[in-house]
Amino acid sequence: MNPTWRGIVLAGGKGTRLGELTKVTNKHLLPVGPSPMVYHPLRKLIGVGIRDILLVSGTEHMGDFVELLGSGREEQCSLTYRVQDEAGGIAQALGLAELFSQGCRSLVILGDNIFGDSLASFVKEAEAYPDHAWIALKEVPDPGRYGVAEINAGKIVGIEEKPAHPKSHWAVAGIYAYPADVFGVVKTLKPSWRNELEITDVNRWYLSQGRLGCSFLEDYWTDAGTLESLALANQLVLKSPPRF
Repeated sequence: MNPTWRGIVLAGGKGTRLGELTKVTNKHLLPVGPSPMVYHPLRKLIGVGIRDILLVSGTEHMGDFVELLGSGREEQCSLTYRVQDEAGGIAQALGLAELFSQGCRSLVILGDNIFGDSLASFVKEAEAYPDHAWIALKEVPDPGRYGVAEINAGKIVGIEEKPAHPKSHWAVAGIYAYPADVFGVVKTLKPSWRNELEITDVNRWYLSQGRLGCSFLEDYWTDAGTLESLALANQLVLKSPPRF
């Protein structure tokens, strides 16, 4: 067990880019390989010894998550659930974890992230800098779809959200570690043009304080939020099962 960390799986959103597949269910309950998508981030957290895990989702399908996962006993973890009443962004969803995290560090995974690496090296690198935020990066051919990190000598020097002209191919991969003061940072954010609280703004704050580090994913990584990327996620997982 790793009692100094709390795990957070963010499984909200409408999944509208998946069309009819998400008319009656949450996208994180769709299959990726042999398991519903949500099992992938959950087992990544459990694999590094994190047993206290919060799942955040919307109002429509929270009951389905509870029916599927229950207390977490079958996965040998303790699950807590929080409802995000409306789509307010990743940072707003993270803010719901303040009482749950109780002064511990938070390891946050977006629920539609499918990747091959275990989180062991990510956690080890983050633990060397206990007051830093830490993010995972992955080199991708289409970085403009994601948050993009500008790198100099292995360190982050800038972050942009879905830039038209990306300054690198390093996408922010939706895996984040935060110290306990992140919830104070979230409370200072202003909504973006999308009327959401952006996780990129949280990361920029830590960058401005000289407290943002990164790890680089070596194995495959994809989101699974579009028909094409969901199909790719299934191909990758069936060809090479992820390491937990």
